[in-house]
Amino acid sequence: MGIFSGCYGGFMGYRAASLLLVAALAAPVSAANDGAPVPAVVGGEFTYLVRKGDSLASISARFGVSEKVLAQDNRLAPPYRLKAGGRLKVYNLHLVPARLEDGILINIPQRMLFVFRDAKVAASYPVALGRRDWQTPTGSFFVAQREKNKTWIVPPSIQEEMLREGKPVLTRVPPGPGNPLGAHWIGLSAPGYGIHGTNAPASIYRMRTHGCIRLHPNDAEALYEQVSLNMSVEIIYAPVLLGAPADGPIFIEVNPDVYNRGVEPLEVLHEIARASELEQQIDWTKAAILVRAKDGVAREVGTVYGTEGGENGGTIAGSKSRPAAVHEVRQPARAGAACFAEGTG
Repeated sequence: MGIFSGCYGGFMGYRAASLLLVAALAAPVSAANDGAPVPAVVGGEFTYLVRKGDSLASISARFGVSEKVLAQDNRLAPPYRLKAGGRLKVYNLHLVPARLEDGILINIPQRMLFVFRDAKVAASYPVALGRRDWQTPTGSFFVAQREKNKTWIVPPSIQEEMLREGKPVLTRVPPGPGNPLGAHWIGLSAPGYGIHGTNAPASIYRMRTHGCIRLHPNDAEALYEQVSLNMSVEIIYAPVLLGAPADGPIFIEVNPDVYNRGVEPLEVLHEIARASELEQQIDWTKAAILVRAKDGVAREVGTVYGTEGGENGGTIAGSKSRPAAVHEVRQPARAGAACFAEGTG
């Protein structure tokens, strides 16, 4: 069982700057790769024991779930003060948007990074990505560099930003606690862009960088050990995900259109559900509520009843899988906003 992709036409044939897909659910919630088929979801639901110094922001960043969802799921009211020793429900189920044989997949609106080995998800991590004015580019890249404790050579564009904001203008930052690249740098073939750690872990799962992909320091260290030079890296823009197995729950995950690329989520869901012959099996009232919420986690909206048959509507059991409907228009990076070869974080 796997996730396969295929293009389709229709009135959405050229929706500017969006990637829309149906992810075929291959298995229930899975943890790290245990030799099973590629899971279609990662994460799940668990209880977290609050530690001294924790906040909704820090827990959100660590587990890839928004503060709003954490507050709602735990019936918390502002100012959201947490008490050490308290228990917090965390629901961070995410759909895996596509499958790679080997490599890294990053979905910008989802703020998630997935590592594939032998077509299986080996790991997944929440990430921080480019701000709206310093966007992370989409496209096909590869790992071009691996370096520990990299000195940050500050690009002129960021020096100009420092000057505008009245901050001290730095030209280079040596390794150490003040370096925004953290201790691990994975440079991409896109000049200046990279995947790296951070000295600001609470910024993870947010759009906070100058275009690079930022991980929690522990995750950056773990990822660094899993990657090799020339490893493929795919960066996509997919706010709307829909997953359905042959028999079982239908999930949707709706993320904010963080770069304002004109995605209409409910319209998108109807189109991809129609293409996959799921439209009659979805609770559209519930789907509309989730579209308005854009809460960034996978939630159930219906059930698929197993059928045999057609190319688009057949069973997903065994080696068969419902094709994914994909439409992508890749946006170029903002001129002058690249991290440059030295990286910016």
